[in-house]
Amino acid sequence: MSISQEALDDLARRGAAQGVDPAPGLALVERHLRTRVASDLPFVEDAARYLIDAGGKRFRPMLLLLTGMLGGKEPVSPDLVSAGVIVELVHLSTLYHDDVIDAAEVRRGTPAAHVKWSNTVAILTGDFLLARASELSAELGVEVTRLMARTIADLCQGQIREVQGSQLGERHGAAGTDGDRQHYLRVVEEKTASLISASTRLGAMLAGMPPPAVEALTAYGRALGMAFQLSDDILDIMGDPSDSGKVPGTDLREGVRTLPTLLALERDGLGSQLARLLGAAADGEDAGVVGEALALLRAHPALPLARDAARFEADRAKQVLRHIARTPETIVVLDGLDALADYAVSRVG
Repeated sequence: MSISQEALDDLARRGAAQGVDPAPGLALVERHLRTRVASDLPFVEDAARYLIDAGGKRFRPMLLLLTGMLGGKEPVSPDLVSAGVIVELVHLSTLYHDDVIDAAEVRRGTPAAHVKWSNTVAILTGDFLLARASELSAELGVEVTRLMARTIADLCQGQIREVQGSQLGERHGAAGTDGDRQHYLRVVEEKTASLISASTRLGAMLAGMPPPAVEALTAYGRALGMAFQLSDDILDIMGDPSDSGKVPGTDLREGVRTLPTLLALERDGLGSQLARLLGAAADGEDAGVVGEALALLRAHPALPLARDAARFEADRAKQVLRHIARTPETIVVLDGLDALADYAVSRVG
């Protein structure tokens, strides 16, 4: 999931102008990330710090700090900072693993860890980060540990579910399943939205907010994650590489059918030209096949329908925020969270 630095900078500026600024907490998260991956084996520490040092927007810790601030906590509160480190370590672990699964060459402008070293090093480094996150979660109590364990399970299930529903599932020895809309949305919920909703839930829990507010902010995180991922999947079809830094058609090459593709196939049928092109793209035929499929999808009525689905999730995120009382202390953060939902879908028109 890609989140514009411009959107995050705008949120930070608004907050700072009103005396609501998560930046001090984020600075502590950044510092503690490096402390938590320390190891008496220098190579392990070097590998674990590889993606930390490559940078990143720290979007999930920022959401956690903001939701904690809604409950009256300071962004530098030790428990919020520790929780921010936890969610970022889990996120980073998925990047090491995902790059191996996707055979990605580059991550954050640097060679992916499995390219720099090997698949074995990348996988074990991701596991090491998960272990460090689990160790830290135990320090915050059983509820935090339980939530993060369930979230990690969701992340794994989402990845496996995606493989099962892809055209390449048989190569993994995975029992195939129909990659329909319901399946796709479940993948997005588990693989992307689960960690974002865990971040907003943790912030609210640690701030001691009442159960209805905790549930509302959990629902906000889920809907926000859904909106961002649905938008990203649209951008994989219509995006400009010079803007996004990503090559369009990645999902097509991996045989993953996202919402625009599924909607188009529902309309055109499995015997259509589009279906034939999608099969050829997943089989690794020449780049021209991917280009043809992208051209069909960009002009297809399914694309506006997919945009509508992303907007629906963004609107849902904004609606659940209405359950949080707007006071002089909360209004700036709530407006910022509201704006993030709008930004999630503004990227796709």
